[in-house]
Amino acid sequence: MKDLRDNFRLYLLCIALSLRGQMQYRASFFLYSLGQFVAIGIEFIGLWALFHRFGNLKGWTLAEVALLYGMANVAFSIADTFGRGFDTFSGLVKNGEFDRLLTRPRPTTLMVAAREFPAMRIGRLLQGAIVLVWAAIALQVHWTIPKIFLLVGAIIGGACTFIGLFVLQATLCFWTIESLEIVNAVTYGGTLTAQYPMTIYRPWFRYFFTFVIPLACLNYIPVSALLDRQATLGVPEAFPYFAPFIGVLFLLMSLRVWKFGERKYCSTGS
Repeated sequence: MKDLRDNFRLYLLCIALSLRGQMQYRASFFLYSLGQFVAIGIEFIGLWALFHRFGNLKGWTLAEVALLYGMANVAFSIADTFGRGFDTFSGLVKNGEFDRLLTRPRPTTLMVAAREFPAMRIGRLLQGAIVLVWAAIALQVHWTIPKIFLLVGAIIGGACTFIGLFVLQATLCFWTIESLEIVNAVTYGGTLTAQYPMTIYRPWFRYFFTFVIPLACLNYIPVSALLDRQATLGVPEAFPYFAPFIGVLFLLMSLRVWKFGERKYCSTGS
């Protein structure tokens, strides 16, 4: 327990140092955050144009899809902030820096995660949060204590899922050295997938993002429960309220895979 507290304290210290460094260039920080806000906002304008032309998407209105959109982007922005070190991990392997981390008396996951803390992702976080709040108001969701916990849990679970995907992508570098771009199809591409109801996709695609990469469990299924809609994925009625825990389990599983890859790592010789 003492080691856990020490590691957590060290992680917070690294975050504080990173934030202090980023605040040395306030104009750059502000402009980058603004750029993130505008760039992601343009995506939502495209979504609005789609609904302006067709009215609905398989029975889902703009406000309902906006709820999916907001939750997906808030969850991903949190994951991209706390898991960025794993997303850029291939550079550590290629230049031999990871070998040096192995000699330090701290968990490698902690040191890799603490390498980068891009607070500029707040632009995406704010944009997603604004859309999420607008959608909740427009839909006049009847908020109850269970629904509030479900919303917060789904966002946290979604962030854990995306971080888990970053960890798995980084783990592949123990064998491939270079990060495989195809993995981005389920990280950055997964964010786009989660912004729409799963019912618009083919059955094999829906099941893949439900039972293999559980993004539907952290977005579509909880949102269906929030809107009192029936999630047509063959899940039990009470399942949405347990679904957020799947994201945490996915992250824990990913960390176990990381440990396995770390034991098989043979260095690059650089």
